[in-house]
Amino acid sequence: MQSTLPHLLRTFSWREVLHHPWRSMAAVVAIMLGVALAFAVHLINASALSEFSSAVRSVNGQPDLELRATSGNLDESIYTRLALHPGVEVVSPVLEVSTYAIDAQGNKQNLKVVGLDALVAASVSPALIPRPSEQSNDRFALFEANKLFANTGASRWQKNGRIEIITGLKTTWVDVAGSVTAGGSALAVMDIAAAQDLFGLQGQVSRFDVRLAPGTDRAELVSALSLPSSVQVHSPADAEQRISNLSRAYRVNMTVLALVALFTGAFLVFSVLSLSVSKRAQQMALLGVLGLTARQRLQLVLAEAAVLGVVGSLLGIALGTALAALAMRLLGGDLGGGYFAGVTPSLQWGTLAALVYGALGVAAAVVGAWWPARAAQALPLAQTLKGLGAGVGRGKGMWVALVLMLGGACLVWSPPVLGIPLGAYLAIGMLLVGGIGLLPPLVALVYDRIAPWVATRTLPMLAIERARRVRETAAVAVSGVVAALSLAVALTVMVASFRTSVMQWLDVVLPAPLYVRTAISSAAGQVLNFSAAQVQAIGALPGVARVSGLRTMSLQLDPAQPSVMLIARDLLNPAQDLPLVSGPAAPHSSVPANAVALYVSEAVVDLYAAKPGQSFSLNMKFSDVDINKLAINSGVNNHFYIAGVWRDYARQFGAIAIDQRDYALMTGDTKVNDLALWPTPDADPKAIERSVREYVDMQFAADGIAGSTQPRSSATSKLVEFSSADDIRAQSLQIFDRSFAVTYWLQAVAIAIGLFGVAASFSAQVLARRKEFGLLAHLGLTRRQILQVVAFEGAAWTAIGSVAGCMLGLLVSAVLVHVVNPQSFHWTMDLTVPWLRLVWLCLAVIAAGTVTAWLAGRAAAGKDAVLAVKEDW
Repeated sequence: MQSTLPHLLRTFSWREVLHHPWRSMAAVVAIMLGVALAFAVHLINASALSEFSSAVRSVNGQPDLELRATSGNLDESIYTRLALHPGVEVVSPVLEVSTYAIDAQGNKQNLKVVGLDALVAASVSPALIPRPSEQSNDRFALFEANKLFANTGASRWQKNGRIEIITGLKTTWVDVAGSVTAGGSALAVMDIAAAQDLFGLQGQVSRFDVRLAPGTDRAELVSALSLPSSVQVHSPADAEQRISNLSRAYRVNMTVLALVALFTGAFLVFSVLSLSVSKRAQQMALLGVLGLTARQRLQLVLAEAAVLGVVGSLLGIALGTALAALAMRLLGGDLGGGYFAGVTPSLQWGTLAALVYGALGVAAAVVGAWWPARAAQALPLAQTLKGLGAGVGRGKGMWVALVLMLGGACLVWSPPVLGIPLGAYLAIGMLLVGGIGLLPPLVALVYDRIAPWVATRTLPMLAIERARRVRETAAVAVSGVVAALSLAVALTVMVASFRTSVMQWLDVVLPAPLYVRTAISSAAGQVLNFSAAQVQAIGALPGVARVSGLRTMSLQLDPAQPSVMLIARDLLNPAQDLPLVSGPAAPHSSVPANAVALYVSEAVVDLYAAKPGQSFSLNMKFSDVDINKLAINSGVNNHFYIAGVWRDYARQFGAIAIDQRDYALMTGDTKVNDLALWPTPDADPKAIERSVREYVDMQFAADGIAGSTQPRSSATSKLVEFSSADDIRAQSLQIFDRSFAVTYWLQAVAIAIGLFGVAASFSAQVLARRKEFGLLAHLGLTRRQILQVVAFEGAAWTAIGSVAGCMLGLLVSAVLVHVVNPQSFHWTMDLTVPWLRLVWLCLAVIAAGTVTAWLAGRAAAGKDAVLAVKEDW
């Protein structure tokens, strides 16, 4: 045969599109939505990550290496050791303090204050170099106390050329003397000595930025410096890696979730092309007789799918770009995970990413067309020309489906790759494809038993018998619904399990009725805290029966990983005070006597191989306090052991709990960030809140307002956050629901695509069955009854699809809960199945499928169907 593949596409395939354009359009729309959602999620996350990384680079600069403490700040005495080393060219000491500024309405706004030596920082961190304002033009302002230089974000909080900054339980007015070019969130630069005095951190720095002399070997330099174990040496790439690791699991899971629509779209392509091949079987057989080989028929169907995929991908890339731009304008760069909160990035379009996601769309279409193409290749020409050829599928795929499900079950427990559960994702795909491949025997199993019950009812009997006789066609029609519903059920169960586990976790971690905190972020807690005397005074207020403090501190155990949170709190009974999943455990024989007990979250077990009963090193800098009972000396880092493992849904990269008395003895730090209050039985919580705020106001008045002669009354009431346990629980669940809001939209899109498949399938079938409907009309069935038969078929098919989708969804949800979440986010949860919600979801799908089938059958059940019978006479 002389016709080429492009010629067949222009003639044979294009005519099919012209005759049934909306079926092809449904497949194109499915691919378009899948590509658009996935590409939009990628653009938003990539733009936010790039913006966030750029802001961090501008603040950190580009030194050859950084020196940071494992926790807290460094002693500035290390500066001399660095500056005198011949291999060091420049040393720039930097003090970073996270605090709050007070805006015009008296509300707290996040602000980072960076103290540096401008004379040496220029070569390392040029974006932080102060630039005097045109009004003052005072070049020596950068050396003066009580003056700062604000970036664009921090300039919003200035009033009359000054910014009011919180320092402990007081505020300080600081003059704005100029600006800095660093972007990102609100940031202000001061002279390092002025910053130390302002926040009471004399002699402390956050890091040393070091520029090496030419030819200096980094490893030799670090070895020669003989730094304490509590000092870590970082490279600039470590910061980039930490930022990437911080949101990597969230970004990957969001992208996979967005690809759910594309996965469902592949089944819609499969459905559309399967029915198209079935309808055009005689035409393809005729082409085969005229010289079109079996391989060319396969290539033709795959080429049709590729064209649909290319068109859908191009439209999807355009739509995804528009969605990403709109989402960033309305929501910023945060999709609910909290990693990029406050970041408003500009859209950064990537050609390579567009090509990758476009290729995924084309690949999904081609994969969806593989089985229909194989069916076209295997057509028996002579039998098909006589109208005796087989339809799509003969049940031969059952063993393939079983093998896929068995392979998926084996892959479920494969270890993660670079922290991503690739094996589990592949297992989910294999389980879904295998489960959908088992639909024909499931149809037979169910409806063979239902058939006797409807044998005396004509219309339901016709629908059930057709489902039994054309089970492969039924499976093709509902494959998209099964794929979409199974994923919707899996996500519903996973979210319900997670939400229930979070509620149970909150019940344990919020034992007190009332809570007072100085700072929402742990970083700001470095300078905003309560002293031991203030805690004691609050505990003596009227109506307060008991008070307990909590101290938080960041630990950098691994330069490439985000920080671990150290939590010092009362642990009189760890089994009740913490949501333990294992422990308390006794120390192993290899652990030193009198070692301090640590309780680690599940993330620490995964990321740092912490095992109950074994020793663990914190590499903290301890005080020189004599702690005879514990026998721990300054700088000794391995006198700890893991006493238990607990669940922590607030800190993805790990938390370590230690008894507050042990922490105070080791560090000499008796300050706390949060207070838990137990009121007396007859106390009024509102009265206790007023008493606490009045005490804070009194402390504020006693300290005075640095740099100002005018007392401020509006800011004092907002220096501390006061919440009840119920408020914190409600706010936490609200944040949880907002984080998963995107999943509900993606579920709806996937189910809508699946229903598109049902509509396309029934449309193709009812048009091909015009003779059958005409015969039914001759036998006395009215148009309304014929439509009822079609509606019953839609109900029967989507009902079996709902059963299969629900069963597969429950199977996939177990993988999500017990494998994907622990491997991605390093926490576990208990499986909770919201049966009532799943029943309503399945009923909604059945109702939608019934209505869809009824609408698709209206056009084919008219008067023309009666005339179609004459074609056989």
